[in-house]
Amino acid sequence: MSKIHAAITAVNGYVPDYVLTNHELETMVDTNDEWITSRTGIKERRILKGEGLGTSDMAVPAVEGLLKKRGITAEEIDLIIFCTTTPDLPFPATANILAHKIGATKAWGYDLQAACSGFLFGLATGAQFIESGKHTKVLVVGGDKMSSIINYEDRATCIIFGDGCGCALLEPNTDGYGIMDSVLKSDGSGAHLLFQKSGGSVSPASHETVAAKEHYAYQEGQAVFKFAVTNMADVAAEVMERNSLTSDDIAWLVPHQANKRIIDATASRTGLSADKVVVNIERYGNTTNGTIPLCLWEWESKFKKGDNLILAAFGGGFTWGSIYLKWAY
Repeated sequence: MSKIHAAITAVNGYVPDYVLTNHELETMVDTNDEWITSRTGIKERRILKGEGLGTSDMAVPAVEGLLKKRGITAEEIDLIIFCTTTPDLPFPATANILAHKIGATKAWGYDLQAACSGFLFGLATGAQFIESGKHTKVLVVGGDKMSSIINYEDRATCIIFGDGCGCALLEPNTDGYGIMDSVLKSDGSGAHLLFQKSGGSVSPASHETVAAKEHYAYQEGQAVFKFAVTNMADVAAEVMERNSLTSDDIAWLVPHQANKRIIDATASRTGLSADKVVVNIERYGNTTNGTIPLCLWEWESKFKKGDNLILAAFGGGFTWGSIYLKWAY
């Protein structure tokens, strides 16, 4: 019997309408368009506006579009893995909320939290359920409403992050397409360099924590950049070496969109020219769990069946990893 691989059979995405430009940020914090662009590659990002809207509200249109593309109903989904750092609520899982909203009555699901590496970890996890034969349709969602945990008086973070959501459907494939390999890593010694100080069990919400602005993302930019620029590039190179792949074998590098300089370093380390690198950071910024699925969604029409793709990510935790997959359609 041929080996079962977990293949991506459909992708889709959603970004909110509101565009927050660098020029608008100039009116909010001490920064300017040239500074932001030269250091991050970001020109604008999307923000989810509207009372009572959360991450699941971006997931619904993304997933409904995916189901329509694939020609299936929500009842056919076996499992939903929702990769997010900004769940609708601390509990229940946003995967459960999403399942209810889309009518996925036969699916079970849970949230996966690995900061910006979440979607990558989610794909690798979902693949196990497909490869084992346990499930035939696993929906992996990656999305964040980062604006809900960003302090728009902190220029170290507010220039970087945006809101958005993407999703991918995993199904079994016996023709040699799908997820071929993954290298996944984490190192908790970097936890204090990129984190949200309060709102968890160590420091629950109080008047004091809110007043001290401890419910926002905090980042030590230089330290995080240094770690990310090396490790994301190394892990992409590692998954290629493990599978005897050269830059000539790779059709596309799909990197997490954290910073254009980190993307460039990863491309350089893997020997890939700019025309093989998927980049949309200038329009969306860093949407955390949304970056890679939004890239897959926007580039879907350019991918050809059998293309070798390298996915790479880095996030708080620290977490990082890379996936090698053969595009299935």
